[in-house]
Amino acid sequence: MNADLAVVPHDCPPQTEGTAARDCSVLIADHFRHYNEAFGRITRLAARNFINEAWVQGQRDAVERIELYEKCVSRCVAAVARLLGAQAQQLTLWSDIKCGFETLIARRPDSDFYSTFFNSVTRDLFGTVGVNPQVEFCETSVGRASGAVPIRVYRVGGGPSGGSLPGAVREVLSDLPFGACIGELDAAVHRISADIGRYFESGRHSGAPESIELIEPVFYRGTRAFVVGRLIGDAAITPLVMAFSNSGLNVQVEAVMLSRAEVGSLFGYARSYFHVDLPVVSAAITLLRSFMPRKPVDELYTVLGRAKQGKTERYFALQRHLHKSIDSFVHAPGERGLVMIVFTLPSHDLVFKVIRDKFGAPKSTTRAEVIERYQFVFRHDRAGRLVDAQEFKRLRLPRAPFHGGVGRRVAERSDASCRVEGDDLIIEHCYIERRLRPLNLFLREAEPAAAEAAMLDYGNALRDLAASNVFPGDLLLKNFGVTSHGRVIFYDYDELCRVSDCVFRDLPQPRSEEEELSAEPWFHLGPRDVFPEQWLPFLSIPPALAAVFKQRHGCLLTAAWWRAQAALAPAAAAVYTSLASPSAPAA
Repeated sequence: MNADLAVVPHDCPPQTEGTAARDCSVLIADHFRHYNEAFGRITRLAARNFINEAWVQGQRDAVERIELYEKCVSRCVAAVARLLGAQAQQLTLWSDIKCGFETLIARRPDSDFYSTFFNSVTRDLFGTVGVNPQVEFCETSVGRASGAVPIRVYRVGGGPSGGSLPGAVREVLSDLPFGACIGELDAAVHRISADIGRYFESGRHSGAPESIELIEPVFYRGTRAFVVGRLIGDAAITPLVMAFSNSGLNVQVEAVMLSRAEVGSLFGYARSYFHVDLPVVSAAITLLRSFMPRKPVDELYTVLGRAKQGKTERYFALQRHLHKSIDSFVHAPGERGLVMIVFTLPSHDLVFKVIRDKFGAPKSTTRAEVIERYQFVFRHDRAGRLVDAQEFKRLRLPRAPFHGGVGRRVAERSDASCRVEGDDLIIEHCYIERRLRPLNLFLREAEPAAAEAAMLDYGNALRDLAASNVFPGDLLLKNFGVTSHGRVIFYDYDELCRVSDCVFRDLPQPRSEEEELSAEPWFHLGPRDVFPEQWLPFLSIPPALAAVFKQRHGCLLTAAWWRAQAALAPAAAAVYTSLASPSAPAA
């Protein structure tokens, strides 16, 4: 960890009851402030990493920032316990602490972050099941930004830009922190201007944009930098995202995104978190929702790196939905899993995944290994192909919506994670994800063109995952889902591993009729051996779609292609040392 992160607020000596509440509220606020400052320091390193092509360091920073929150909460819990001593779990005292804390943070930007940190501390201290209003804040100020986001405005008509779109774009590029590193500036200006011009001339909007509004801080993720903003025209707002890559010789324009679908995917739940130094995150979310109005607030907080706040927003949104919903929990669409029990509300877009007590054959993995793989995905580059599975503990849900025996089956088959308590179902541990349509069901229901596109994107998903050194392990179509925009995403992680941990082998040819007719493998099988040539018959792809898949992605069915990917596996994979590498599956 950076040396700066070791600086923490001093611990106060034991206090009298009259001052303990005030001192404790100040202590918790100080611990959050130190966390937030450390979060900002790590975030700001992304700009330097992009210019220096320090991709391995960038991966390390991403993991360090993800792990920072829990470390700071644990440190704060220990400090609070030392401060309060025998009074540490006295509820009447904590009511006073909560009131004092609320007054302390009332006028601070992003005060919800302070409240969530407070809740994290008390939940760890008390082992709270569900929510305890005495020691937790039970609502957020969603939709009420507490500050402003720095924006730069470039006039397309008139002003210093010379009254032209290319002139405004040139201004934009010159103002970027890496503007001097952009190679062939004239070509970059032409590329961006032409893409914007074609979009507006396509009939989707009349005329040309009047101005370009850009969020001043640059958004960094992985090896890319993104300039995010919007185009303002006649009564219309169009999103604008310019993606840049650094080739080593110079910075280049990689893409110009103008559709809500493209930008929504960039800010989606299958992406790793941005590193962007926003002074007030809630204000940025208000602006982002001006051109992504259907994007849930919790997803935006999460993708901006504030994962804990994203969980908080998701939880309270779920509670609001349960309060007004009249439907019941049901098993999620698709084949029943051998490792997870998955249920959902038909009227909501989330699924709940609870680990079973016993896994059906042929699964040989353990509960600890499953949790480890989900932790691996949480820290790894999701490459736009892995669902962000948020881990929840001690979740309390009402039993009433669990009609039809779903609640009973959940409790019976996952006794280690669930129990019934009065009118509630207590889930000690689960994952909550966005609901997707399983790929196998989608292919049965979709029009031929949509089914073919999904099948091709299934191959693209495997390629993208391999490029980030991820092997799904179980490639069955039921383990992949299709988004509302037709993008194929992987969501079943119990056999996931690194490509570089697998041994991809060509299928040995039989040397005799006896070997050819043998019901069992006649050759040696190692625990990490994988035979891509054997996949296609087991994937249950409809014949017509299988032919389409083989024509475009036939190389994925060869061991040679996967061996090449393993050899090219990014060196940055070695930085994920906080978790042991997930074990590779047997053939």
